[in-house]
Amino acid sequence: MASSGCAHWIGKITSCACKDCCCGIIVRSVCARRLALPQSCTQAYFDGDLVAVASLPTATNGTNFQRAVWDALRHIAPGETISYGMLANRIGRPSAMRAVGLATGANPIAIVVPCHRVIGANGTLTGYGGGLERKRWLLAHERACGLQPDELYDRIGVREQSRRAISGRVLAAEGC
Repeated sequence: MASSGCAHWIGKITSCACKDCCCGIIVRSVCARRLALPQSCTQAYFDGDLVAVASLPTATNGTNFQRAVWDALRHIAPGETISYGMLANRIGRPSAMRAVGLATGANPIAIVVPCHRVIGANGTLTGYGGGLERKRWLLAHERACGLQPDELYDRIGVREQSRRAISGRVLAAEGC
């Protein structure tokens, strides 16, 4: 296997800190020295530190569109939910709601890229690869451990300018 310059490079490792394996995080082709980082961060997330996974670097395959959707998912605050249409607006593609739904469903890194925070336009829970019961649990967990949005944005490093842009797009999407 190609090492990309690292003598500790290993491949195809399932990394899940959750006792009943509800998150399904899979790390492929990672440096063995970094393996403990996803485990400790996911454990911290399940212990109540909701932004512990926000700093984890991700490297995913996928189209430019999918990666734009996955990046936007990482900017949804824990405990917050948005619709597929609102997510489409956030990436500047307001008519691409269905494509956003498909990209969300193709997300390869659950929890770290929090696709569970996207709901239907009518406010109902919609499909989730881990099942709707897990989606419901994750949202309840985040709300129970919740921080205020400004505190979350500070902790995950969202700049003030980005916050205003996100808020502006959300308000526009909601017709305000």
